[in-house]
Amino acid sequence: MSIHSIVCIKSVVRTAPDGVGRRTPENSELNPFDRPALEAALRIKETLGGTVTVLSMGPPVGVEALAEAQAMGADRAVLVCDAALAGSDTLVTSRVLAAAVQRLAPYDFIFFGTRTSDSDTGQVGPQTATLLAIPFVSGVKQMAPREKAWEITRLMDDWQELWRVNVPAAVSIHPRFYAPRPIALGGIAQAHDHLDVQRWRLADLGIANDRAGLVGSPTRVAKLQKIVRKRSCRMLSGEPKEQVEALVEILTAKGVMGS
Repeated sequence: MSIHSIVCIKSVVRTAPDGVGRRTPENSELNPFDRPALEAALRIKETLGGTVTVLSMGPPVGVEALAEAQAMGADRAVLVCDAALAGSDTLVTSRVLAAAVQRLAPYDFIFFGTRTSDSDTGQVGPQTATLLAIPFVSGVKQMAPREKAWEITRLMDDWQELWRVNVPAAVSIHPRFYAPRPIALGGIAQAHDHLDVQRWRLADLGIANDRAGLVGSPTRVAKLQKIVRKRSCRMLSGEPKEQVEALVEILTAKGVMGS
């Protein structure tokens, strides 16, 4: 058995800027929730054989995330990069990724992180699977091949579910169950030295400019804003019982507790 896995990854901003976010090499990194997804794909490759392709859509800085993925063990890297993609929402992102996946076919699995640390929508995985008309399972904690299908265990809230899924299929990986392997600094340097990233434009995917970017997006990010929380500390004196009574009184006055 030889499995071709495609892992969709994103270069995200480390800290929320004021206004609209711009990704630069100084403030970008591989989305931390994509690392467990890549780890899951790599474990399948090591167990059953095959290849792992990492796919990303975004500005040129995305090659940094692809280099890290190759340092972890990915075999092939593809970056969809086009000026017309600026301002794309999750629907356009899914449309572009679906077109790129079709160009990378045949494949068995598409892996997604459960969400991204900068936008936190969790929409791209299921939207991409819907556009490709393939099954999608979220919150995956374990995957195992069987004679006619794959058994996939997912965790949702306090429930654990067992699914049987035919490939090709798409999954999002629960971050608690696939701890990503560490990468030595030398490994990242070596990946950069031998970096081989294919760059595709919208024209390569047969997508017109008016179906991408802001003009093709039904939703737009107006701005990013840091939330400032004002905190204060007050020490309560007295015996433990007196401290508890004082705390209850304070919380009741603030409306946190009922009277």
